[in-house]
Amino acid sequence: MTGAPQAFRSLEKGQRRAFWTHLLQAPRPLIMGVVNITPDSFSDGGRFFDHQAALDQARALAAAGADILDIGGESTRPAADPVPLEEELRRVVPVIETLGRELDLPISIDTYKAPVARAALAAGASLINDISALRFDPQMAPLAAAQQVPVVLMHMQGTPKDMQVNPHYGDLLGEIKAFFRERLEYAVSRGIPRELVILDPGIGFGKTWRHNLEILNHLDAFLDLGCPLLVGPSRKAFIGQILGLPNGEVRDIGTLAALGMAVLRGARLLRTHNAAYARQFLAVLRAIMSGELPSGNPLPGT
Repeated sequence: MTGAPQAFRSLEKGQRRAFWTHLLQAPRPLIMGVVNITPDSFSDGGRFFDHQAALDQARALAAAGADILDIGGESTRPAADPVPLEEELRRVVPVIETLGRELDLPISIDTYKAPVARAALAAGASLINDISALRFDPQMAPLAAAQQVPVVLMHMQGTPKDMQVNPHYGDLLGEIKAFFRERLEYAVSRGIPRELVILDPGIGFGKTWRHNLEILNHLDAFLDLGCPLLVGPSRKAFIGQILGLPNGEVRDIGTLAALGMAVLRGARLLRTHNAAYARQFLAVLRAIMSGELPSGNPLPGT
């Protein structure tokens, strides 16, 4: 696909905005492949903490058909402790620099720290995925506005350290929607174009399994906000609870059911650890819904 990070860096701010506006209106949902450069990831047990292993995984996701790579250097699993700034920078920046030179697809930085986002953007990233929805670092919104890059605003009750300690809601969907409205207003007031805002209801972030199922079943409740919706159910605990499966790749098949419901309810970005499965799944789903076969080989470029 078009839109290599290097090409993106050469664009003027107005062109950047047009690039992402076009990409986010793609005729099919976009696959965001996850690369966790952490020693304690719930999904892979730290398999990609090593620099070379992280690069190899990113290349494999790209080859399998990911549209965007989401690089993160701090685990946000339940009860996770924050990572010092310098350590997070050490983990992510060299990987992004290398991938930005060689891969022809956009890179997202998964962080809530403005200094990490700034360094990642300079290294070749072109999207900020902020689990705090611009709440934890007051410099993040000005940075995104100045760089004219898309921002993912995720809903989370609490922080990663305490978010799964008895999460509760009086009106789950209503409270998330009110949160989105407030965060959208904040982002736009700080100079971030509305068309560059992506909303993520935060599956597994301050949610019980019942909450996660309700969100997926009623994701379309957020469509009238007018922003692309991102979902990230990949390998989450609620899938393990349904299937009785431990962490990791054994939850990939169950993940596809969650992604399928998300797509049917209007999701435009699918954050997943297994791009190959997601790509095949989307190709079949699109064929069923359209009644037509994809032109050419559906892998990797439907």
